[in-house]
Amino acid sequence: MKRILPSITNETITLVKDTSLAFTIGIMEMFTIAKALAASQTTMLPYLFAGIFYYVFNFVVAFLMETIEKKMNYYS
Repeated sequence: MKRILPSITNETITLVKDTSLAFTIGIMEMFTIAKALAASQTTMLPYLFAGIFYYVFNFVVAFLMETIEKKMNYYS
């Protein structure tokens, strides 16, 4: 488990970041909804909130995986 955890971490983060590929398939997702709200309200705030949420979500995933990696580290 200790040897594969870094690979699992990278794959998890990549999967989270690649969810924007769903936009090309036509699935309604966070940035699609933000785009619709921005168009209807003539403001950029939906993009800002979507971007902040996207960043925070990626940060949480990376932080959790890093914590797990540190707990399973050989040298600690």
